[in-house]
Amino acid sequence: MSAPTHPVNAEQTGRRIEDVLDRLATHADPAAAAAAEELVRSLMDFYGSGLARILQLLSGPGGRRAPGEPLSSLLGDELVASLLVLHDLHPEDRDTRIARALDAVRDHALELVDFDEHTGTLRLRSAGEGCGCAATGTASQQAVEDALACFAPEVKAVDVQAAPKQAPLLQIGTGPQSGATVGPTAARTP
Repeated sequence: MSAPTHPVNAEQTGRRIEDVLDRLATHADPAAAAAAEELVRSLMDFYGSGLARILQLLSGPGGRRAPGEPLSSLLGDELVASLLVLHDLHPEDRDTRIARALDAVRDHALELVDFDEHTGTLRLRSAGEGCGCAATGTASQQAVEDALACFAPEVKAVDVQAAPKQAPLLQIGTGPQSGATVGPTAARTP
């Protein structure tokens, strides 16, 4: 089997699978819908087992890995990371995966505020880049949501807060002294 000739978007593929299963459940014979769900589960088990074996082989003896080995580049790949998360095989914890997602969109200059485990809301603060308009915040939020779908799908919502406005810097200097002239002065010649 050859690799796809176009990049696969894991989030879109997941949505397509859910859509097909929903349509089958709604419009198809119940036995056909059940068979389709069983097929998806079987494929998930098959690919999940293969991914687990790949991680085991990459980890080496005793599950130890040296930094910079191929596993690092695999964990940084959105498609591979999303498959590992989907199968609950990703060796990094949630906070590390969130940091990876934010690193993938570092050009949006966002800072992590906190993560609410109960609601699944990730709160971020704009570091002040961009024009400060709503469109900039929307673009940042969408970029973060796309990256998180691959690296940390347990994040259900993203709240991007604007950076606090900083007061302008005031320059305080001494004013002209009494009797002093203001403006350009003529150069003196000896």
